[in-house]
Amino acid sequence: MNAKVRFELSTMMFLEYYIWGTWFVAMGRYLTDSLNATGGEIGTIYALAWIGAMISPFFVGSISDRYFAAQKVNGVLHIVGGAVLYFLSATQSIGAFYWGMLFYSILFMPTIALTNAIAMNQSSDVAKDFPLLRVLGTIAWIVSNVVVGTLDIGNTNLIFIIPAVISVGFGIYSFFLPDTPPNPNQASVLKNFSNALVMFKDRSYTVFFIGSVLLCIPLSFYYSYANVFLANGAGLPNTETIMAILGQGSEVFFMLALPFFLKRWGVRNILLLGMGAWVIRYLMFKFGLDSGVWMLYIGVVLHGICYDFFFATGQIYTDLKAPKGIKSAAQGLITFATYGVGLTIGSKFGGLVAEAYTTNDVINWSGLWLVPAAIAGVLLVIFLLLFRDDKTDQPVQV
Repeated sequence: MNAKVRFELSTMMFLEYYIWGTWFVAMGRYLTDSLNATGGEIGTIYALAWIGAMISPFFVGSISDRYFAAQKVNGVLHIVGGAVLYFLSATQSIGAFYWGMLFYSILFMPTIALTNAIAMNQSSDVAKDFPLLRVLGTIAWIVSNVVVGTLDIGNTNLIFIIPAVISVGFGIYSFFLPDTPPNPNQASVLKNFSNALVMFKDRSYTVFFIGSVLLCIPLSFYYSYANVFLANGAGLPNTETIMAILGQGSEVFFMLALPFFLKRWGVRNILLLGMGAWVIRYLMFKFGLDSGVWMLYIGVVLHGICYDFFFATGQIYTDLKAPKGIKSAAQGLITFATYGVGLTIGSKFGGLVAEAYTTNDVINWSGLWLVPAAIAGVLLVIFLLLFRDDKTDQPVQV
């Protein structure tokens, strides 16, 4: 990959995740402070933000991949998406915000797969080139939240106006990205998903798959309420900056260290450590308000272990277990199930829990965090008892 193409693709990845990072982390705080949203309403809106992850595989796999160049589709989606983000910045109606977020998620979520496809299409060595390009996305997420935290705009509509402007610019820029032509012979997503069902012949993989979906419930609590909790519940300043530097920073570290830990401890132990970290994180949040702010910081720092040791390891485990020829289909299925179904259900459930622990518009944070801690703890015990895969490097037998 020559330097010019690498620069273009690195810029693409940075813009993609800068747009997402600017509004996603701060949105719960904005909804609370500026639109007076309840905990249930916040949960519903975050659930709507994930619905696009269920729809996008069908759109990208069945339509875009077969009929249109990926960079042009990416451009159109981001230009229209910028207009929708501006609408979200202007509306004062929760009902209108619901519809706007649903529409935006349907527009934005496919662009994650599209940018990945554009980057991979230009590489002759995806294993070498793609991680170096994708890490720009994590860096962008950190930078975007540092900017939001430093400027203290997390509870203002600037978290939508800024990415709206960038999204339109990125959309125009996309038309000048390296060409990624359509593939008329691309199999449909339904066909790929049906092929991937062979994975469930393996008992341990089935346990892992179900556990991954269910673990998205406690994961959704963090996405929806951690920033609101740290800012309004704990009164910490620049919470977006704290979550970016400590949370995403630890994610980068543990992602780079993951190959070492996997080789040393194996997939099963790493998955168990990841699940255990979710329990510890939420207990830190539960007791941190009374026992010391250092516990809250530890809860944020644990994001790297929580995410990388379970979800990133799970993607690797899926690749190891998938027979040759259906690896992409298997990845598509686990992504659909977790980011789509799991986080949508989890966000809605989190909203119901938040409503249950709200009295006179004040959330009982200690009680709320105990719920995802308990769910993660139960899943950890079940996983410990049922997940017994001693041959994690051997594919499922077709």
